[in-house]
Amino acid sequence: MPELSKDQGQKEGALKRVVLLIPGILLSGLVTVISLGVQAVEERVFDHPYIEALVVAILLGMAVRTVWQPSERWRSGIAFSAKQLLEVAVMLLGASISFAAILASGYLLIGAIAAMVVIMLVISFGLSRMLGLKTKLSILIACGNSICGNSAIAAVAPVIEADGDDIASSISFTAILGVLMVLGLPLLIPLLKLSATQYGILAGLTVYAVPQVLAATVPAGIVSTQIGTLVKLVRVLMLGPIVVGLSLFAARRKRLAGHAKVVSISPFKLVPWFIIGFLVLAALRSFQLVPDIAITPVTKIAAVLTVVSMAALGLGVDVRVLSTVGGRVTAAVTLSLLLLLGLSIALVHFFK
Repeated sequence: MPELSKDQGQKEGALKRVVLLIPGILLSGLVTVISLGVQAVEERVFDHPYIEALVVAILLGMAVRTVWQPSERWRSGIAFSAKQLLEVAVMLLGASISFAAILASGYLLIGAIAAMVVIMLVISFGLSRMLGLKTKLSILIACGNSICGNSAIAAVAPVIEADGDDIASSISFTAILGVLMVLGLPLLIPLLKLSATQYGILAGLTVYAVPQVLAATVPAGIVSTQIGTLVKLVRVLMLGPIVVGLSLFAARRKRLAGHAKVVSISPFKLVPWFIIGFLVLAALRSFQLVPDIAITPVTKIAAVLTVVSMAALGLGVDVRVLSTVGGRVTAAVTLSLLLLLGLSIALVHFFK
């Protein structure tokens, strides 16, 4: 009987915790629905979204938080949406990555893209630290600028245990510059006399999100769109090893900081479960063990979960914190982007 009572108590406790999550999850879901609606209107009017639902969600969530302080009833569900749902979304993204498609693009281009990502990671991080930004915020800005904007920030954040204010800061300013890149990058075609191939590479190297790459390259033609998307895919693929490296480094720092005795740690504890899932799904996709028919729904689910998590992050952000770092964050992101653009322009001249 005592055993039965204990099991029943555990089940009731688990059920109670689930029930407590519902209000916050529903609120995050409501912000998500509105944000997706805004993106749908953009697509209908402009044929593609200049400001993605992910960005709208975090800004709308921040606006709600500015005028309303969530009580304890809402906080647990908001926190769950911001962390656990985000981890699931990151894992599902692995199903859309194919190693075979990357290798088919040529080793010289792949090597150049990988080198560009690594160089910009170092430069962006160094600039951010020189401007006095915290280490975790500097890492987020470096990954966002160097790899794939908001998606990279969202993937790296749980690994380095960044707080909501740092995530919101890096995403907000990165998003603004991302939109400006989409609008301004096509102007470089006549100014620099770029070919379709060169412009596609330039867009893939500098524009943050895949939808933004499409928006920036469609006016230049199908060749630029295909090449830009391929280059962007290589950059996105760099996210896997970067996040794994950061997770290993973070685990090592924790052990050293705790001055604990050295013990054997399972790789599953060193590397977050969702990163392992990401790499496993990418491998399955590469060996064609994930059917093509499943890719679209899985990708859409990951995209929606990411928007939900960003809505939750916005709902948990104190705007007053953003105002204390806004200028330095803006400077770090802007300078990093200008350097990325300059290096990319120099690189594309090697690809006629």
